Amino acid sequence: MDISTKFGKRVKAIRLKKRMSQGDVAKLLDVHRTYVSKIERGIENMSLKGIEKLAKAIGVSVGELTK
Repeated sequence: MDISTKFGKRVKAIRLKKRMSQGDVAKLLDVHRTYVSKIERGIENMSLKGIEKLAKAIGVSVGELTK
């Protein structure tokens, strides 16, 4: 499994654990829901700043997102 797919699966698992929809995350990041979907499927990549913003938005550390 490549790193983008692994990261996306981690994002999805954390999002579901926090009982958030893709739409909820998209609103917090000020992006479209389909962008969140593409990240979760490993189709899109996030910048380091984007990863930091995502972690803060869903209440986890960057380390937790990337482990």
